[in-house]
Amino acid sequence: MSHSITVLGAGSWGTALAILAAKNGCRVLLWGYHEAHMASLAKDRKNERYLPGQLFPVGLDVTSDLKLAAEFSEIILVSVPSHAFKSTLTQVKPFVAESALQIAWATKGFNPEDGSLLHQVVADVLYPEVPAAILSGPTFAREVTDNLPTAITIASQQEQFAYRLANIFHNDRFRAYTSSDVIGVEVGGAVKNVLAIAAGIADGLGFGANTRAALITRGLAEITRLGIKLGGKQETFIGLAGLGDLVLTCTDNQSRNRRFGLALGQGKEKSSILKEIGQEVEGISAAKDTYLIAKRHNIEMPITEQTYKVLYEGLNPLTAVENLLSRDQKAES
Repeated sequence: MSHSITVLGAGSWGTALAILAAKNGCRVLLWGYHEAHMASLAKDRKNERYLPGQLFPVGLDVTSDLKLAAEFSEIILVSVPSHAFKSTLTQVKPFVAESALQIAWATKGFNPEDGSLLHQVVADVLYPEVPAAILSGPTFAREVTDNLPTAITIASQQEQFAYRLANIFHNDRFRAYTSSDVIGVEVGGAVKNVLAIAAGIADGLGFGANTRAALITRGLAEITRLGIKLGGKQETFIGLAGLGDLVLTCTDNQSRNRRFGLALGQGKEKSSILKEIGQEVEGISAAKDTYLIAKRHNIEMPITEQTYKVLYEGLNPLTAVENLLSRDQKAES
């Protein structure tokens, strides 16, 4: 394979995607902003902090030089937390030309400044017509690097770019499906983190599988309502980037968002939970963003609303569940 790709963001998911692409025969340059961390990656040939024990394959190099990273390949994949997405694009723009740029992102969330979707940030900060794509779906970084069967969605309005990315990442253990529904994939990836916190809270309170199944199912209804209102397609929300990602993050403790909710439900303090997890918990900011977007568009999202109130208004988690159960009776759909 003659492809090359730059990955911006040396957390667990960015590192996993860089390893995957290199194993598939790509030339890969992985960038991270922290010089000392990237120096240790270069020396040890592994990211011990985020993916301990996973050695880097031949073809994967690392750097903390953003200019070098931006100029390495015309394909740039951004895998930073959503709050750093816009600033990362702003910093990279001076080093890229519109005619030689294809941008993708594996970031899940909204732009916290105004609640906009990330493809809108790309168009505003970089260039409106640049080939752009999002990678999303039910994925844990460790399972990808352990070569366990995985499937994702790559969504782009430029079909050829979606196929090009699929060729970079697809192999006999990693299946990449393509889609044109960028908005639907973005909404699914952002809101599922909020619902994973809710599912974790319910489990932390000691509720059972019935409760978890109900939260997942009604949570999917919330994602679908919001996603369609914002321009997504209904079929996306019952696919990998919707239902698939939602089930994954709500049911497995590899999910940081679920673990965060679980600890909240058990009565632990927010600050101590975050210190223990030691990585970004995207659902916290996504809860606020989603709640405000839903209010703006008059979309009913009761699970999201109660999760927001737990996180930002100090609502007792048990009271939040009682609020959901005491809502007026209604038809399911």
